[in-house]
Amino acid sequence: MLSHALAWAAPAFAYRSDLLVFGSGLVVGFISGLIGGGGSVLAVPLLVYLVGLRPHLAIGTSAVAVAVSAFASLLSHARHGYVKWNCAIVFALAGTGGAMIGSLIGKEVNGQRLLAFFGVTMIVISATMFSKRHFEGNPAVKLNRVTAPRMAPGILAYGAGAGALSGFFGISGGVLVVPGIIAATGMPLISAIGSSLVSMTAFAMITALNYALSGLVDWPMAGVCIAGGVFGGLFGTRAARAFAKKKRALAQVFAVVVAAVGLYVTAKGFGLG
Repeated sequence: MLSHALAWAAPAFAYRSDLLVFGSGLVVGFISGLIGGGGSVLAVPLLVYLVGLRPHLAIGTSAVAVAVSAFASLLSHARHGYVKWNCAIVFALAGTGGAMIGSLIGKEVNGQRLLAFFGVTMIVISATMFSKRHFEGNPAVKLNRVTAPRMAPGILAYGAGAGALSGFFGISGGVLVVPGIIAATGMPLISAIGSSLVSMTAFAMITALNYALSGLVDWPMAGVCIAGGVFGGLFGTRAARAFAKKKRALAQVFAVVVAAVGLYVTAKGFGLG
C-alpha cells in the first residue's frame, strides 16, 4: 500500500513543482517586460522560497531562464522603438567583464548572506528611484561621434559597475541596469527599460555559463521556467507600452516592486522570516 501511495504521490509532487516553476517564470517574464532588467529581481527569491532550491542552484538556474526571457522581451521592445542600441550595446559590453568577475566572487559567498546583501541593495535603489520627481528624460539621446566624449565615460563606468553587481548577486543585481542607464545617458525610463534588456541578456548568459560549469544549473527546471518567462514577457511588454505615457506611474511601479522584494529577501537573508 505504501509503495503504491508513494508511486502516486511522486508524479503529483513533480507536477506541482513544475507548476510552481512555470508560475515563477511567468511572473519574472511579466515583470521583466514591464520594468526591464529589474524584473529578474524576482527570479532567485521565487526559486529559493517558493520552489525550494538552494540559493546558488537557484542563481544558476534562474540565470539561464532570465537570459532567454530577457531576449524575448528585448525583441518585443525593439519592435516598438524602445531600445537605444548604441547606448545599450556599449553599456552591455562594459558590464560583461564585470559580470564574470562578480559571479566568480558571488559563488564563494555564503548563500543566505548573499541574499541579504542583495535585499539591502534593492531597497536603496528603490528609494532612490521613488524619490525622484522628474522622469521625463530626453527621447533624442544618441551615442555617436559627437556625443561620445561626453557620454561614453559614464556609460562605461555604470556598465562595468552594474555588470559586476549583476554577476555577484546572480543576475538579480541587474536591477541596477535601468537606473544606471538613466544616470549615464538621461534617456526616458521606457527607453532605459528596453535598452536594459540588452545588458540583462548578456549578463545572464555570462552568469549562467559560469554557474553551469560548476554544475549549479537544474536544466529541466530551467526549461520550464523559460516557457513561463517567454509567455509572461509578452504580456509585460504590452503593459509597459500602456504605461509609456505615464512616466511617473511606471517609475513608481518599478520602485515598489523592487522595494517589496528587497524587504522580503533582506528579512529572509537575516533569518527574520
